[in-house]
Amino acid sequence: MAKKKKEPKKKKPKIGRKALVAGILNVFTENPVATHNYKQIAFAVGARDQASKNLVKQILDELIKKEELKEFRRGKYKINPEKFHEHVGRKSTITGRVDMKRTGKAYIISDELGEDAFIGPSHTGQALHGDTVKVQLFPRRKGHKLEGRIVEVIKRAKTRFVGTIAKSAKFAFLIPDNPSVPVDIFIPLAGLKNAKHGQKAVAKMTEWPEHSKNPFGEIEEVLGRPGDNEVEMQSILVEYDFPLSFPKKVEKEAEKIKRAIPASEIKNRRDFRDVTTFTIDPADAKDYDDAISYRKLPNGNHEVGVHIADVSYYVKPGTAIDDEAFDRGTSIYLVDRVIPMLPEVLSNNVCSLRPNEDKLCFGAIFELDEKAKVISEWFGKTIINSNRRFSYEEAQKVIEDKKGDLAREVEILYGLSKKLKEDRFKKGSINFHTEEVKFKLDEKGKPIGVYVKEQKEANWMIEDFMLLANRRVAERIGRRRGRVEPKTFVYRIHAEPSPEKLSQFVQYVGKLGYQMRLGTERSLAKSFNDLFSQVHGKGEENLIETLAVRTMAKAVYSTENIGHYGLAFQYYTHFTSPIRRYPDLLVHRLLEAYLDKKPSVNKEEYEAICLHSSGMERKAVEAERASIKYKQAEYMSDKIGQEFDGLISGVSKYGIFVEVKGNKCEGMVRLTDLDDDFYYLDEDNYRVIGHRYGQEYKLGDPVRIKVKHIDIRKKQLDYDLA
Repeated sequence: MAKKKKEPKKKKPKIGRKALVAGILNVFTENPVATHNYKQIAFAVGARDQASKNLVKQILDELIKKEELKEFRRGKYKINPEKFHEHVGRKSTITGRVDMKRTGKAYIISDELGEDAFIGPSHTGQALHGDTVKVQLFPRRKGHKLEGRIVEVIKRAKTRFVGTIAKSAKFAFLIPDNPSVPVDIFIPLAGLKNAKHGQKAVAKMTEWPEHSKNPFGEIEEVLGRPGDNEVEMQSILVEYDFPLSFPKKVEKEAEKIKRAIPASEIKNRRDFRDVTTFTIDPADAKDYDDAISYRKLPNGNHEVGVHIADVSYYVKPGTAIDDEAFDRGTSIYLVDRVIPMLPEVLSNNVCSLRPNEDKLCFGAIFELDEKAKVISEWFGKTIINSNRRFSYEEAQKVIEDKKGDLAREVEILYGLSKKLKEDRFKKGSINFHTEEVKFKLDEKGKPIGVYVKEQKEANWMIEDFMLLANRRVAERIGRRRGRVEPKTFVYRIHAEPSPEKLSQFVQYVGKLGYQMRLGTERSLAKSFNDLFSQVHGKGEENLIETLAVRTMAKAVYSTENIGHYGLAFQYYTHFTSPIRRYPDLLVHRLLEAYLDKKPSVNKEEYEAICLHSSGMERKAVEAERASIKYKQAEYMSDKIGQEFDGLISGVSKYGIFVEVKGNKCEGMVRLTDLDDDFYYLDEDNYRVIGHRYGQEYKLGDPVRIKVKHIDIRKKQLDYDLA
């Protein structure tokens, strides 16, 4: 009988299953956009024997079933993008806000990421600038930035757009003014509402069909002819979602406000009508919301009163006026007009601290010694009658000449304010240099002159007393006393600069020969101030001050008090401008309530108001800058071919930004127009460098430019190097 042959034993794979699974997944996560076949994977994980190769094949089939991998064409495998993020510890989808560029590409700003995600023009879907969106992240390629595609628009930032009508026989488009909106809005002829070709108009987006390249809309309002001053200023307001007028309900409510002050109200207030009081404001201002009173006390000390218009007496919570003020958040100061937060009857009349009229105020009254040290303070409701309304120029003349109306009081107050300022800088306040662009306009609003207005002693005097009031009000409510937690309050906060930005700034100024100390907050602030003194009047002054501002965080409103880094105040708020800032009105209401021993308000509710107010403030600043940019373009439009001295104010991969000396009209010299070499951007050192000859242009360098082209509609100024 023949012996039965033994079946050969199956060879065990030389690599364990667990190790193979990990190795296979690692191959795909290392290069997630690549496809691999079975042989490539086996080789990559070191599967040399047949048993290990068979196991690789088996694992690949299992990973396909589990949807860890996808099979692209027969025998070609790639990791499933949805699963990739699980393996590398990152979510596959995030939400964020769209920062759209004029080229159509975008970046997603999200709290869920430590970096911005790039979105290519073909992956932006139906999202527009500022929209809140859902993004599917792509597997990251080695050496590349994080990328993704927008899969859903969660919330539109805006649905109203301003632009120019382009009309044809069967349809029309609105071409948006904002270069960050890279698509035109399709307008059926039925939705034109008599808008004519070439006119400026406001369109409302009605829908965006799934397979359409353009959103659909209809015209809401025709503004008029492009280039007309009124039309252009209204266009800017609409672009930033600010209303062009007050609702009728608000106007009617404002008209009913009684201007006469009841005798019973005067009795409840501290009377300063016999104390010397005055206001100092810009020459063209009409809303005077702060006044200073002064008298010498019998003990030789000085009583300085900071009196702020008592808007809270006239504007009550729950009214139409208050709701509208909250929505606006702030007054907007365009080049040729003010768009007030409150109706004119309040902002320019009832609440405005006009001279020789009894006015209701909220006062912060300080007893100061000769060194401007606060000996005592009082906060409460006051009534004043201003003796004099100064413009800053008039007050400056009194300070310089030491004569004129109220010269003695102004001189004493200026002396005290200087001591407050010196003390502030000793404690770490940073002395940023501020300049303001101003225009001389003709009767039609056309700019016939541009100049830079610098702050002087009269500005500093008022500023330091306002800072004192803001600081002491915040301290009164925010300082912890014993075990009692401070009540909810609205603070103006300013965070420390990020260590990365600060380090980059310090390294850069070091290359220019300037040293800074990164020790305590106070020593760092002193370093900044010493640096500003050292560069004053030098070629790099503009460069360094620009970079210093960019290094800093933005000041915002919050119920969480972290102090104000730039001012070096542990407690700071905005108390001094309730006519034009909604947070100041809230501060008045809270201060009054807490002085009357009322309970703390809801923190979450007030934090939401702070967030809204900070957002509206940013939009107002952007609108104000847009109006300046428009007027600068308009001013330079008839100067084609003329030459000017300027300073390089910025560099990018597209060109050099140059700010003209004397009027700060900023334009771009495109790198493509520099035909003497091929220039590239050295981002870390804020310069562009010629590849062949090494010619460099860096931030702060003086240059001479020739005006090449001005596009008023786009607010775009193009220069050539002269």
